[in-house]
Amino acid sequence: MSFDQHVSITDHRYGSMMVTVEPQRSVVLEGENVPLVRIERVEGSTLSETVPVGTRRSDDLTMTLDGQPVRLAPAGGRLSRRSYRIDITHAGSRYRLQPNSFSGSRLTRDGRPLGELFWLDDHRFAEWEQRADLRPSDAALGYALAASFGTGAQPFWMTALDLVAAGTPG
Repeated sequence: MSFDQHVSITDHRYGSMMVTVEPQRSVVLEGENVPLVRIERVEGSTLSETVPVGTRRSDDLTMTLDGQPVRLAPAGGRLSRRSYRIDITHAGSRYRLQPNSFSGSRLTRDGRPLGELFWLDDHRFAEWEQRADLRPSDAALGYALAASFGTGAQPFWMTALDLVAAGTPG
């Protein structure tokens, strides 16, 4: 699987951002109106080629926002959409990016919806909630997580059908 190495984003609230992906190693998001976010896989850690940043293991990842450490806890990504959630804690707030459709993932802060992010081949954008108290750091975290882990997932029932079909001789 290949990943774009440089992706330009134009967000309707926060303007231009650049995401630099060093495949299976790091993701860096920077922009004039948002803080710098860096997510890196620890050298020598277990590699997953299906994850842009190279792993979903929290012990194998480091994350900073504007130079300050962020607690990053991605779930393992197994059968359900919920299993692909990414939890982070920063500055007393708890964030979650969790798939809610085939292509999108909802970003919340302290349980309140901030918006939905999409990170697909030619479609990279966010639909921010109109009433959300959105901060520049929220947008930066959301885009960086989407670039590092992707967005969207199929529902459990489709995954179960795929597993059954794969095990059926034919």
